[in-house]
Amino acid sequence: MAANGVQSVKNVGYLGLGNAGLSMASNLPKAGYNLVVHDIDKAKVQRAVSEWKNTTASNGDPKAFSDCEVIITMLPQGKIVREVLLGKDGIAPHLKAGTIIVDTSSSSPYDTVALGKELAAHNLQLIDSPITQTYMHATDAGESTLIVGSDSTEAFEIVKPIIHTMAGYVFHMGPLGAGHAMKTLNNYIMASSICALSDSLVMGQKFGLDPQTMIDVLNVGTGVCFPTLDTFRRDGLTRNYNSGFGLALLVKDLGITEEFMEQNKFETELPGLVKRYLQYSLDRVEPSADHTKALVGWEERSGVKLKQTEKVQDIPKEDFEHRLRGLNRK
Repeated sequence: MAANGVQSVKNVGYLGLGNAGLSMASNLPKAGYNLVVHDIDKAKVQRAVSEWKNTTASNGDPKAFSDCEVIITMLPQGKIVREVLLGKDGIAPHLKAGTIIVDTSSSSPYDTVALGKELAAHNLQLIDSPITQTYMHATDAGESTLIVGSDSTEAFEIVKPIIHTMAGYVFHMGPLGAGHAMKTLNNYIMASSICALSDSLVMGQKFGLDPQTMIDVLNVGTGVCFPTLDTFRRDGLTRNYNSGFGLALLVKDLGITEEFMEQNKFETELPGLVKRYLQYSLDRVEPSADHTKALVGWEERSGVKLKQTEKVQDIPKEDFEHRLRGLNRK
């Protein structure tokens, strides 16, 4: 036990070394934790083992996680999380009683609550802690935002130091599932802004407006949003299409949003509309396409080929300084 009465964790398991998972996990050995990693991409596992101290590979053996006090999952969706934990070759039966599992994936809050009950039968505790970011790739520097749902205050206190190695902001939203509920609403808002922005870019250019100048206006106007500040400014209009977040994942997340609204008996057509337009784009690009490549679908539907930004200009520091002054006005 630590001096403050909270259990001190030494050994952490990490499952899922994708775009976000690899950089998030890299912060743990830097903080002194012993790390056991697993991913279906063996090259990423090898990279982690060779580049990070105190890191070993599970080599597909579920027993490799038996000494871990905490397991972190960063996988495409909740059903995969369940399969990895409780499926045919799942690791849950090999974990010691009291092990805490932290799911940082984008999952349905209802699947998470159900999974928590199943894991409790194995004397395991589940916490949901999905990720969002103030800027893309904030995970590289441990500056992401993690949104926590936990039924146990004690379990949250145990994992809090681990979570803080990966995040600059941590919000405890409520009981198990609350983190994933907040995450789906966050992504729904972002996806809605993507659709409105994409509509505006193609129609603006059709009228004669310059897309990059439109972005510049929006970033010092009331239409500012994450895509104008970051992803579509940097990776969309440049046609880099390399933000690090897949279009298929965004479409999947909107399916979770639809379920969330239906389960809460709230009638709204917007999640379905947003999902439909993004699915249209996904059907016209490769399955692994970056979410900024959604512009391809808008270009096809509008008959407009957006003017490419050749070089992204830095956002002036004063644009943020005067924004903050205004936002914090008395």
